[in-house]
Parts: sequence; structure tokens; C-alpha cells
Amino acid sequence: MLHAPNAFQRATLPPATRESEPRHQAAVTTDDGLAPASGPARTVAAKGRDAYFDNAKYLAIMLVAVAHSWVPVMEGSRAARALYMVTYTFHMPAFIIISGYFSRSFDMSPAKVKRLVTGVVVPYLVFETAFTLFRRYAGGAPDTAFSLTEPWYVTWFLIALFVWRLTTPLWRSLRHPLAVSLVIAALASVTPGIGGDLDLPRVLNFLPFFVLGLQLKPEHFQLVRRREVRLLALPLFAGALALAYWAAPRMKLGWFLRNDAAQDMGAPWWSGVVMTLVLFGCATLLTAGFLAWVPRRRTWFTVLGAGSICGYLLHGFMVKGAEFSGVLDHAWLISPTGLVLVTVVASAGVTLMCTPPVQRALRCVTEPDMNWAFRRDSAKL
Repeated sequence: MLHAPNAFQRATLPPATRESEPRHQAAVTTDDGLAPASGPARTVAAKGRDAYFDNAKYLAIMLVAVAHSWVPVMEGSRAARALYMVTYTFHMPAFIIISGYFSRSFDMSPAKVKRLVTGVVVPYLVFETAFTLFRRYAGGAPDTAFSLTEPWYVTWFLIALFVWRLTTPLWRSLRHPLAVSLVIAALASVTPGIGGDLDLPRVLNFLPFFVLGLQLKPEHFQLVRRREVRLLALPLFAGALALAYWAAPRMKLGWFLRNDAAQDMGAPWWSGVVMTLVLFGCATLLTAGFLAWVPRRRTWFTVLGAGSICGYLLHGFMVKGAEFSGVLDHAWLISPTGLVLVTVVASAGVTLMCTPPVQRALRCVTEPDMNWAFRRDSAKL
């Protein structure tokens, strides 16, 4: 049986362009591009993938895992804190922008809603439950309650993707969707009473990046891949690191996590609006610089981009498991050498988690078929 990609993968899937779709009739197609398939169809689908976006997905997920692993070992290091701030400014925005770009054709049709449920809701339910059990028995918190409305650690993105994709038709119909989304994000940054249900503060604060992705066209990605942009990206990142080094002892990391209002961090309300706009601008520029240096050709890690959901979800067990076990409590890790070691281990770990064998092993929960649960018209691609 042919397997359609889950919604997480499709939201960041590098599809063939609409003009090239007739040349891939043998492959399974979806609203977002070519679906992974078995046998000959899989071969054709693989040829239709854009290596550039697969490379970008893998590199972004690797940065997410590495930055998460830095948190326990960067205390006292101004340089490490600055590096963390720069990375956190753009790694999730880059991934979200790509998600939005490949969500442009989501239209609430039965088949697409079905794939959204099986590719986002099902993985969320499975991994939120798994993380709860993990915290109970590995984290020494036996009283941890099951709560499907309070995503923990990395599962917030699945909730956010579900909400964002459901609202895609709305953003596609507005005249100035990016401006509206920025207003919503700014309001969220000055509203302490939103609460943590469904991690709405993050959902709303990261919303503009998804909406920006919805507005992008192929020519925009061609633009950032020009040689001039690559050259400009070098002083851009150098300047960002210098600015972050200056701001490291002065700025709270909560601004980059986007899960607290300004008042919750002891800042005046108006700073939430300012920081929303400033961080959006900085993240967009750094994302452009990041995408400018993503390889366009097939590389050894191109195939790993299709397993980004596995790397994203599984690295949470790796990072938190290291924390729970006390591995990261050694004082010598809080040093340049320790930071490099943690970076290498985290990079290697998330790379293994994105490999095809892991993808196949998790397919039953990351892209289940579940045709039995839906009407026949919803199962059609």
C-alpha cells in the first residue's frame, strides 16, 4: 500500500512545482507535493523531492537539538549564551517559514483534513503520552499528570502546526495577513492571562513566521540562494554574534522562547510589542542568511530531511534523558571543550534519529494509514 506523508512532513515537504506535477503521474501526489511511497512510486517520488529543502529541514532540526543540549552546560559562559541567543533567534522560525511555504494549498478538503489528523494529531497524542510516562519513570516525577492540553517540551510544535494549518484558508484570504498576524503576536506578548493551554503563547508568537511562509513564492527562495546574498550573510551573522555577546548578560532568554508575556518577565508591557517586531525582523534576516548557505545539491544528509519529524520528536528524549540521568551535571562540561563535546554528541544523536530505518520504525505513529477511521472520500489523495 502506498503511504501518504504525515502533515508534519508535508508542511515542510519539498514538492515538485505545480508546473512539473504532470511529469510525476506515477507517484502519489498530495496538496503539498510528492508523497513517500513504496516500490516504483517511491523511486519517482524521491526524484521529485527538492534536495535544497530537505537539506534545510535537516540542518534546522539539528540546530534545534543542539541548542536544546546547550541549555544545561552554558551557565557562566557569555560566549555560549550569545551563541544560544543567535541560534534561538532563527532555528525554529526557519523551520516554521518552510512549513508555511508548503502549507499554501491546504484547503480543508476531506483528504487533507484526514492527513492533518493522522500526521499531526495522532503523533501528538502518542508522543505527549510517551513524554508523560518518561517524566514519571525516568524523570523522577511519579505524580506527573496526563494532560493532552498542556504540551511538554517539543510537542508544542505539533499543536501549533495543527492550529496554523487549520487557519491557512483564513490567512490566504486576507489582504494583509502578515500585518494581522504580527498584531496578534504583539498582543499575545503583552497578555499574561492567555495561560498555558495548548501552549497558546508560542502558537500566537510564532504565527507570523508561518504566515510569512504562506506568502512566499519559489522566486523568493531563488533570490536568497544568490551568491551576493551568501556573501552578505557572513557579516550578518558576525554582527548578530557581536550584538548577542553584548546583550547576553543584559537580556532574558524568555524573549527567544516566546512562551511568556513581557509582564511575566518583569518588563514593561510596551517592550513586548517592540521585541515582537524586533525579533521578527532579526529572525527573518538570519533565516535568509541561513537559507542562503543551505546546499542546493544532494548531499549525504539530504535523505535525512524526510525524517525531520523523527529527529525533532526523539531528540527530546535524548536531551531530557541526559538531564534526568545527571550526565550533564559534570562541572567540566561547562567549558569550551564541554560545549563542543555536547554539540557533537547532540548532532550525531539527532542525525541517527532522522535516518530511514528510524523513519520506517516510527511510521505507524508518525504517518499511520487509518483509512478505517475515515469515509472513503477522505482517504483519496
